[in-house]
Amino acid sequence: MDHDTAARTSLIRSASDAGSKVFATILTRSPISRIDIARQTGLSQAAVTKAVSPLVAAGLVDAPPAAHRDGNPGRPVAPVSIVPEAMIMLGVKVNVDEIIAVATDLGTAVLAVERRLVPHHDPDAVLEAIVEVVGVLEAALGERSAAIAGLGVSVSGDVDTQAGVVRESAIMGWRDEPFGARLQERLGRPVTLENDVHALTVGEHWFGVGLGTASFAIVTIGRGIGSGLHLNGQVVTGAYGVAGEIGHLPLADPQRICPCGRQGCVEAVASTAAIEAAVSAAHGRPIAIDEAVKLAHSGDRAAEAAFQEASAIIGTAIATLVNLTGPELVIIGGEGVSNFDLYDATLRSAFDAHAFGAAARCRIVVRPHTFEDWARGAAAAAIQSLVL
Repeated sequence: MDHDTAARTSLIRSASDAGSKVFATILTRSPISRIDIARQTGLSQAAVTKAVSPLVAAGLVDAPPAAHRDGNPGRPVAPVSIVPEAMIMLGVKVNVDEIIAVATDLGTAVLAVERRLVPHHDPDAVLEAIVEVVGVLEAALGERSAAIAGLGVSVSGDVDTQAGVVRESAIMGWRDEPFGARLQERLGRPVTLENDVHALTVGEHWFGVGLGTASFAIVTIGRGIGSGLHLNGQVVTGAYGVAGEIGHLPLADPQRICPCGRQGCVEAVASTAAIEAAVSAAHGRPIAIDEAVKLAHSGDRAAEAAFQEASAIIGTAIATLVNLTGPELVIIGGEGVSNFDLYDATLRSAFDAHAFGAAARCRIVVRPHTFEDWARGAAAAAIQSLVL
């Protein structure tokens, strides 16, 4: 981190609440006039001008000369814009067998990408792999690496972002792992550790489909069934960071055991592993998810039944989520959406059957997310942590 980046980081971290609001608004909505910033934040125009000035001086925000709008002789419009290249953030998505890392600018535009297979998913192996890919990204960025302000890391499971601890990750097999603190000590850079779906939600909230949407939820289908909540303009994590964990709602048969060790979780029926297990048991041999998909498309009854069971319980879980929190939009993502035709009709039918009253108006849309998108979400979470 060079002197300019350190100074910019210090300025952002030491900003008042008003300054943070102003910077966040410019970051996510630029170019935007000072008048519109005042409307968005509820601050006075004088307060906005006071907050913008040091951002311009630090090179974080660009403020071209004011101009009159449409020839109107009244107060001139002075749009301001974020300077995306002023800072760079790294983002890492941790999977059970691979890590995907990106370098992004302040608008989360991807500048460089690096992936690594991880043969062992114990914390030490994953930490070493991240250190390695960070070095590769720094080399790829060259002189621009001096603008790196921090690193966001997203992991499936119960994550304590404040403490930098993975309290429980069934997929990774981690419990009470101080991964964020260890990685920060090793890299000498600020590290933001976040639940992967929450990080993806932050990315959609600040830089994606959630921008300008008052309330939405993301539900991910794949190795796990996850959810992130954006309500009343804020990403909701709850007091303990586990808000939205619909994969562990006890909606399934109690005889079904979840990888987390509990009984009757949604994931015990709907995860990739659960579908593989159901189809494998029916055929008397191991069947991976790709083959299960092909079997279902070809009319295999056992495979069709496994996907229908998964679809029905996911639809019921989404209805439960919508009944409780009332978002206007649910975005379904994750690796499972590449075969969403196997889920679609049954999932929507189950949702319609259980959504209460006006909650049924909630739109359900499918938005494929690549693992690079997940890594961008981790970078977005680190940007949000810096700004707010």
